Amino acid sequence: MQLFEKAGHIIYNGDAKEVLLNKIDDNSIDLIFVDPPYNIGKNFNGRKDKWATDKKYLDWSYSWIDLLIKKLKTNGSLYIMTSTQFMPFFDTYIQKKIEIISRIVWYYDSSGVQAKNYYGSMYEPILFCVKNKNNYTFNSEDILVEAKTGSKRKLIDYRKNPPQQYNTEKVPGNVWEFPRVRYRMPEYENHPTQKPIALLERIIKASSNVGDVVLDPFSGTFTTSYVAKILNRKSIGIEIDEEYVKIGLRRLSLVEKYNGEKLEKEIRTFETKRRIEQQTLTLFEPDGTQLYKTNKASISK
Repeated sequence: MQLFEKAGHIIYNGDAKEVLLNKIDDNSIDLIFVDPPYNIGKNFNGRKDKWATDKKYLDWSYSWIDLLIKKLKTNGSLYIMTSTQFMPFFDTYIQKKIEIISRIVWYYDSSGVQAKNYYGSMYEPILFCVKNKNNYTFNSEDILVEAKTGSKRKLIDYRKNPPQQYNTEKVPGNVWEFPRVRYRMPEYENHPTQKPIALLERIIKASSNVGDVVLDPFSGTFTTSYVAKILNRKSIGIEIDEEYVKIGLRRLSLVEKYNGEKLEKEIRTFETKRRIEQQTLTLFEPDGTQLYKTNKASISK
């Protein structure tokens, strides 16, 4: 297990359950976001997201869910995701432990889903839970979205005296539409299940305050910690894979080098092509006749 820490942000390179058991105090976390392996066969740098049986996956999940609930403050919030097929089991188990406030659907369009014999999956479920339904953080004013009835149709609410136009903003409902992170998007990192910044921004703004501690026990690309830092929260991220930890160290600027290696964002194929094109030099005769094109790097001084 390795620990990296700087300016209120902590990264653990280790097993989530081990870190939770030995390094995180009970009743110390304001907000937890959990995006665990889904048991659907994804490949995380050689670690296959697939258990021998569904029961073994659920037993493993229940063990860290119990730990997370212990780590949460009495007024804390927990957002937890899993695959559509396992969420009913999570829901049934969790509702016996803490209060489920909302069942959220994160919806996204996807040109990659082109099922022909069934309805392709284009959403992921999220549970929003709290320890005490009468005492938890929810900053509704910080996450308002456009109320289309009021802002576009300009309808009048005649139930009010005097009548007035419907509000132009509202608290989001429980169906959230955010694009999935794609290869050409600026925020993309090399990870098969990266979650979008916009998704975490809504969660962290709503369910924590400046200076609060945000925990993500399966950090992946460390988007949770990255957004927490931007929003002036503290963060704890746990990740077992060293390559993903290096992404987190870079995104949070915790260190510049790792084992002597300078931490830099991976250059994508289209960026390489663009750099080559930008280095192309065209030479002309004085009368304007083109001689040839060449790469700048190939021209000697």
